[in-house]
Amino acid sequence: MQGSPLTSEELRKTNAYWRACKYLALGMIYLQENPLLKEPLKPEHIKNRLLGHWGSSPGLAFIYIHLNRLIKKLEQDVIFMAGPGHGAPGVLGPCYLEGTYSEIYPDKSEDVLGLRDFFRQFSFPGGIGSHCTPETPGSIHEGGELGYVLSHACGAAFDNPELIVAAVVGDGESETGPLATSWHISKFLNPIRDGAVLPILHLNGYKINNPTLLARISHQELEELMRGYGWTPHFVEGSDPDSMHQAMGATVEHCIKEIRAHQEECRRSGVATRPRWPMIVLRSPKGWGAPKDVGGHRLEGFWRAHQVPLTDVKKNAEQLRVLEAWMREQKPEELFDENGKFIAELKELAPKGIRRMSANPHANGGILKRNLRLPDFADYAVKVDQPGTIEVENVPPLGNFLRDVMKLNMHNFRVFGPDETTSNKLQAVYEVSKKFWIAESFPEDKDGGELATDGRVIEMLSEHTMEGMLEGYLLTGRNGFFSSYEAFIHVIDSMFNQHAKWLSICSHLSWRRDIASLNLLITSTVWRQDHNGFTHQDPGFLDVVLNKSAAVTRIYLPPDANCLLSVANHCLRSENYVNVIVSDKQLHLQYLSMDAAIEHCTKGIGIWDWASNDQAGEPDVVFASAGDIPTQEALAATVLLREEFPDLKIRFINVVDLFKLQPSTEHPHGLTDSDFDSLFTEDKPIIFNFHGYPYLIHRLTYARKNKGIHVRGYKEKGNINTPMELAMNNETDRFSLAIDAIDRVPKLQKIGGHAKEKFRNHQIACRAHAYKHGIDSPEITGWRFPHPSA
Repeated sequence: MQGSPLTSEELRKTNAYWRACKYLALGMIYLQENPLLKEPLKPEHIKNRLLGHWGSSPGLAFIYIHLNRLIKKLEQDVIFMAGPGHGAPGVLGPCYLEGTYSEIYPDKSEDVLGLRDFFRQFSFPGGIGSHCTPETPGSIHEGGELGYVLSHACGAAFDNPELIVAAVVGDGESETGPLATSWHISKFLNPIRDGAVLPILHLNGYKINNPTLLARISHQELEELMRGYGWTPHFVEGSDPDSMHQAMGATVEHCIKEIRAHQEECRRSGVATRPRWPMIVLRSPKGWGAPKDVGGHRLEGFWRAHQVPLTDVKKNAEQLRVLEAWMREQKPEELFDENGKFIAELKELAPKGIRRMSANPHANGGILKRNLRLPDFADYAVKVDQPGTIEVENVPPLGNFLRDVMKLNMHNFRVFGPDETTSNKLQAVYEVSKKFWIAESFPEDKDGGELATDGRVIEMLSEHTMEGMLEGYLLTGRNGFFSSYEAFIHVIDSMFNQHAKWLSICSHLSWRRDIASLNLLITSTVWRQDHNGFTHQDPGFLDVVLNKSAAVTRIYLPPDANCLLSVANHCLRSENYVNVIVSDKQLHLQYLSMDAAIEHCTKGIGIWDWASNDQAGEPDVVFASAGDIPTQEALAATVLLREEFPDLKIRFINVVDLFKLQPSTEHPHGLTDSDFDSLFTEDKPIIFNFHGYPYLIHRLTYARKNKGIHVRGYKEKGNINTPMELAMNNETDRFSLAIDAIDRVPKLQKIGGHAKEKFRNHQIACRAHAYKHGIDSPEITGWRFPHPSA
């Protein structure tokens, strides 16, 4: 199975098309006037701000052109992802030449004025960035941070049987940890129901000013490495344009035909098997086509071609001459007519309509998105007759809900996680769909392995790869759910950052359609790590989320199972957000019936009347909580205080939607100042028990009138502790909270000494019991909220 060579006419046109792409790339980097060089180049034609990367741009355009030719010839459905971070000129050029850019941005029209404005905007204030940003038609992968192109590509291919995702891996990018793990995507693609990924490892030899590792190992070692990952590498190497066009054209055609042949065989037989999927290694010079050397220094094929290859063209007459000669070598007069329009015979090389990679609807996933069919989450409710009197594991009811979400959406919903679906108590989903596994299986796997070649639960012990797959799945119009241990969700801090930035920019682009929200369940939380210890205690992901735009971030801390169900239902219905849900998976007290949970979660914050006794007047103190264990300990503290001081008036507030604490001027969910004051009062002491680091609450509430907010939370004091010992170490336990209230309520300060001593004695006893027995005492583990009427 071989690809056919280009005819002499095809070669001529392909070469001309590539020259046009290179000309546009140079124009984006350098020009603000004289877009077709209709007069000699002058310093005033050059941008005042020179930014952009030439290094990988000609190679990306070279790849793009050959994919386009084969899309048209073989009638394929293909999208393009550029892994090299700043190679956008090599992608923007073809987008413009295809006509898509002018369709979306009419001011960047296909004429001299439009071309000038196209050049001016690039990497310029008020314009677009040097990555394939959300403003770039056809892009779902920006590449602002390197390493995720293959995992994004795999997610895009899931449940898209006719789609091929061409994913260009930069050789600098190939050195990152996330990219190294994501070569394993070949083991997650089902050839019957999924599309395919065609990786193209683009080796041009250098990063910013260093060689790259994969470019400096032998051909044999590189081939063995790729084969070891499970791919069949095909090499296209050289620098002569004509021979490289012939080799690339034939190789891309061969790879596409090989992909389709294996898919067709599996679809005919109904048996999904894993081949060594094809991939391409393209080895070409860094800054391909640049002058060989400038000022006595090597340029083409060296790291100096990485960014702006001629840095002083505005002031250096010799560099300006070199740039003009370089641009005129592309022969723009043969590529564009006198009005600046790309000539018709070359434009014919590109596919038409939505077959253009820059116009493919998979790269604007909201066009294809179908709303989830959701069961009634109330059907999975935990029965709660009296608040705080029964214990239930919070997450399993959510697992039952997700099981039936999966059942109703077997073509557009998947569950992702790093080897933790069962550990996180979501194993009910296996009743509908198993874990995907197409590698070797053993007989013992049938005994609880939950493996299947058609499974829709995706697990791999790489948070990077799982997160990337989910993002690619969402960005192409589908829906998903990700669960992970709280301490290790930090692995994807920067991936979350990049996705949040992407969503933030998309919110300002009218042509970008709405996509499903990224839903993250953070479980196995800090307060229940008595067996794992200090390494597993870190609730700081919430601080990272708080740094991102309020337009796209949401944080929920449901206190019990029914609230978790209500929150999850809301998140699965939402669009264009990152929803972070924090809920521990172990046994916890249950507080609200389903009706009460829906009411509470709809408001996001509220007074729990059953835990308060200030209904007839002002409170003496306000207790507030956010999180399951902090809520239990705060409730227990109020009981201790009411037993010691029967006339003490306490208001109890629970927070589910954390951004309710922020002013409405700062976050769309935030409370107005008057509503905040109505809940928390303007001047009464507030004892706030929080799931995470205390400073986060101060960040959210610093502008509120009531400055008497005293926050307890995790303070990096932990080890192999029982839950109560860990709480005492961080002063989030009931006894510390009660003492805090005595210290801050004026009328208790003089009379609370005996109570404080009593509470400290309880702490000593709790610690002694933990050290002797290894568990907390029955009075702690068996505590229930007392109800006088019960």
